Amino acid sequence: MKLIQALDPAYRAEFEEKGYALPQYDREAVKAKTCEEPTWLHFGAGNIFRAYQASILEKALNEGKYDRGVIVAESFDYELIDSTYRPFDNLTLSVVLKADGSIEKNVVGAITESLKADSSFTEDWARLCEIFRKPSLQMISFSITEKGYSFNDADLSRGFGAVFAMGKLTALLYERFKVGELPLTLQSMDNCSHNGDKVKAGVFAYAKKWCEEGLVPPEFYAYVTESGKITYPWAMIDKIVPRPDAKVQEILKADGFEDYNTIETAKHSFTAPFVNGEEVGYLVIEDDYPLGHPPIDLGGAVFTSRETVDKMERMKVCTCLNPLHTAMSTVGCLLGFTLISEEMKDDDIRGYITRMTYEEAMPVVTDPGIVSPADFADAVLNKRLPNPFMPDTPQRIVVDNSQKIPVRFGETIKNYIKGGLDLDKLNLISFALASYARYLRGIDDCGNAFEPSPDPLLEELMPIVAGLEVREGEQDFSCLEALYSRPEIFGVNLYDTILGEKVEAIVKKLYAGKGAVRKTLHEMVTA
Repeated sequence: MKLIQALDPAYRAEFEEKGYALPQYDREAVKAKTCEEPTWLHFGAGNIFRAYQASILEKALNEGKYDRGVIVAESFDYELIDSTYRPFDNLTLSVVLKADGSIEKNVVGAITESLKADSSFTEDWARLCEIFRKPSLQMISFSITEKGYSFNDADLSRGFGAVFAMGKLTALLYERFKVGELPLTLQSMDNCSHNGDKVKAGVFAYAKKWCEEGLVPPEFYAYVTESGKITYPWAMIDKIVPRPDAKVQEILKADGFEDYNTIETAKHSFTAPFVNGEEVGYLVIEDDYPLGHPPIDLGGAVFTSRETVDKMERMKVCTCLNPLHTAMSTVGCLLGFTLISEEMKDDDIRGYITRMTYEEAMPVVTDPGIVSPADFADAVLNKRLPNPFMPDTPQRIVVDNSQKIPVRFGETIKNYIKGGLDLDKLNLISFALASYARYLRGIDDCGNAFEPSPDPLLEELMPIVAGLEVREGEQDFSCLEALYSRPEIFGVNLYDTILGEKVEAIVKKLYAGKGAVRKTLHEMVTA
């Protein structure tokens, strides 16, 4: 069984007998319609696009409620197109990983064309220019990671030969401008706050520079900045799509599916003809589309107001997901765990993040109104974090911890202060903050040294606690004030509140010899 054979009538029955769901529409007709009248082009040919955005469009196609697919363009790692898309006629196998240990296997045909977004690939670039000139085009979306929106003076000065994604996008927008200033929506679908503003900043910068240098007329700058014809909505996306997983590979191999091998590109992208992702996902989009949009809402995307998108982001980042990840991962490193799913089998850790969420964070949660915070948290605790297929590690989650803590815990603290609530009730959040001081020491609960994960402030913060010893008995903890008095890390100066002394008292317990982390965690969870 090869992926390219999935739609061949001679092999269809074999795929279906092995539990593979196949496209239920005339794919050749969809390809032809998309080629002539495209509505959606997506930048970013990575795993999340195939596992999520393309898959939710597939649902509308399978239900006979749409007649066009999505075209993908890759602006960074062109090897993805040659290794993962074109050899398989742009088909992909999406494997849905469920918390109960089962999987779904879906052959996705919604991607109808794949292109290399660079002018050095002459035919592909000409096709991109043609697509941008099409009146039918409604949306350009992106999953290029936060750094993909960056730009610098050197690239701004390259004009139409810009090599960064936003420069290439702006050059293509100029093609659309020249055929009548046609409207278009530029929709970031990357996991970063207020992501539409990142697209806007990039396009504005290139258009301004090119206008100043006489490469484009002032009307083009007005077209992308002031006309209202080009929109830059926000979106909140939440979906974990790890690298191709060895356990999934073994399942596919046992099926007789031959295209299961992982490919590492020269730019260190990890890809395969299949992609695996968790069963739960959220895509909430600001509805600011002058030409409308493909019906991805039929596959689960939600179109709503900017305010609601922002609330959804805050609910996730400040209460119902990210704080849980950070709290369990910091203590997980100290207790020797290497998988998030294994941590969820630990009664103390599971109780810790459950009580922290429902008892301490929920009183000040931002409710977006379209998803219940309790339901969101329930899915995190019972489906997402325990998922045995998800190979995520606490060591990865704690990367850049100093940059994450002020949002993941500091916002809750500030909301307690703003609402006049009792900070003394934040026992488990205090434990999360205290465990950071023990983590920075680089000694686990068995007394073994470990290397903390990368963080821009690591070299500055580790020396603060370097004099502390993991032992019973009295020692001087006055160094902690240099850590917990920093609002840029904890959202507030903890010593301006009762939390300074509260957290410091827990830190003292965590340093009280081998086994102190487990002992203190258990006492606080069962109190």
